[in-house]
Amino acid sequence: MKEYRIIYLDAFTSEPFSGNPCAVLPNAEGLTDEQMQKIAMETNLSETAFVFPSNQAAVRVRYFMPRREIPFAGHPTIATAMMLAQEGLLPHRQPTTTVEFEFNIGVLPVDIYLDEEGKPIKAVMTQQQPAFGTVLDRGELTECLGIGGDDLLDSAPVQVVSTGVPFLLAPVNGLDVLRKARVNRAPFQALLEQVGVDAAYLFHLGGFSPNADAHGRLFSSTAGPEDPFTGSAAGCMGAYMARYGLRPGPAYTVEQGHIMGRPGLGTIEVHGTGDTIEWVKVGGCAVKTLEGIIYIDR
Repeated sequence: MKEYRIIYLDAFTSEPFSGNPCAVLPNAEGLTDEQMQKIAMETNLSETAFVFPSNQAAVRVRYFMPRREIPFAGHPTIATAMMLAQEGLLPHRQPTTTVEFEFNIGVLPVDIYLDEEGKPIKAVMTQQQPAFGTVLDRGELTECLGIGGDDLLDSAPVQVVSTGVPFLLAPVNGLDVLRKARVNRAPFQALLEQVGVDAAYLFHLGGFSPNADAHGRLFSSTAGPEDPFTGSAAGCMGAYMARYGLRPGPAYTVEQGHIMGRPGLGTIEVHGTGDTIEWVKVGGCAVKTLEGIIYIDR
């Protein structure tokens, strides 16, 4: 049997048992794709992260959901960066160090922030330049989620946006709309397949905290558990808010997960406005909750 260390962290929070949980294997060298998929099925979290050496960056990371590998994700990047910095496995110095991560979508920088005592307090990932895609008729989405046309913000479209992973985005009029939305599974899956995405991200311009610029909720095409905080979708939301002038920016404070009892908090920074957005950064903290060993047959 071969032993692999595994660490569980909650991302986009500094409080255990909130935010979005992720399992990270800090040294996954030697694992096959099949073994990584089985480990992801065993953890049964939305994503499990596997860290490898890289010839192009500080590390290579691969992310597996319980049923498949995905090319990029937000909260596993925050969890992995924070864990590696906390364990001294990444070079870091005060107040900020930038390291590069190799993803399946390419190499992107991650910033590690430290406090005066040298403790990692925040990781910030740079996502891809946003791409704005298909615009849908508003009624197509509302019928799938049990909400009305008046529940959507009038001044912006229902649109596919990607900063590495595409989502269908729609701003809504209030937290109550986020609370009452319910997926009508069959037509919702058909709608998402039509536009080539796995999930819709609804958000309200405000939050439970008076300091929040937006509060989001992810509605997936799968029947799995709801995602407490979706870093890749938050980046899309930041680009969307900047493009359509919904918030002045360039920095936003965003929430997700409160409605399902796992409150999360993140930051977004958008460089550019309108059609000239060059990059989006999404940041947050992560806290370790569990550590152990996974045993794998050689």
